[in-house]
Amino acid sequence: MTTDAWDPAQYNRFADEREQPFWDLAALLQPVDAPVLADLGCGDGRLTSALHAHLHARTTRGVDSSPAMIDDGAAYATDDVAFELGDIATWEQPGRYDIVFANASLQWVPDHRAVLARWIRSLKAGGQIAVQVPSNADQATHRIAAELGAELLADPPPDPVAHNVLAPEQYARVLDELGCIAQSVRLQVYAHHLASTSAAVEWVKGTMLTRFKAPLGPDGWDDFVERFWARLVAELGEQSPYFFPFKRVLLWGRVGTNGS
Repeated sequence: MTTDAWDPAQYNRFADEREQPFWDLAALLQPVDAPVLADLGCGDGRLTSALHAHLHARTTRGVDSSPAMIDDGAAYATDDVAFELGDIATWEQPGRYDIVFANASLQWVPDHRAVLARWIRSLKAGGQIAVQVPSNADQATHRIAAELGAELLADPPPDPVAHNVLAPEQYARVLDELGCIAQSVRLQVYAHHLASTSAAVEWVKGTMLTRFKAPLGPDGWDDFVERFWARLVAELGEQSPYFFPFKRVLLWGRVGTNGS
């Protein structure tokens, strides 16, 4: 049995900060009358439900690989909003959706051109894709995690941001090659003010560090987090508040209609 590394409560400790890019991404969408919406990497479904209402969607389907997240999503399920376990790396439903939306999920899977091609094939004529990925592999949090993982594991799991995320101009080229007749790609820095440097540890415990849970096991995981915290504070100091500049790539594209 595969252990689910995701903890909805830990992830949502910074819900307000995580929501900022979600709604900035949603703002890139052009108006559509009662769209059919897919939210890939939907998490616990709270924001999926809010996006459904915001867009006045006809139906919405949220997909996530975490059983814990999908279980929490049941609280937001309705006749028009459904959630299911699935692999967003292979997900494809040709010609079915007006909008394919993916906030902070694509970074977890490789080969973004192939994945985006499947997602874009899932759009109806004139449909829109909107994706947000972090682009902060150069930050101390990511670097220290990679160094510590290499010390403790013979085969450490790679940093998904460093290994999978493309440069903004590469995403622009991919969208163009995949038939988007209109697009917007931008790199944005979100200025988060966390309570302390230690709070940054709690942030990444809910996301980037989750890849170490399974290979380390419960005891090894606790030791890893302690060592990670000590190294981060030793390098950055215990700042209070801690300024956390978080880089993200937001991309949007619209495919042509049958006549374009």
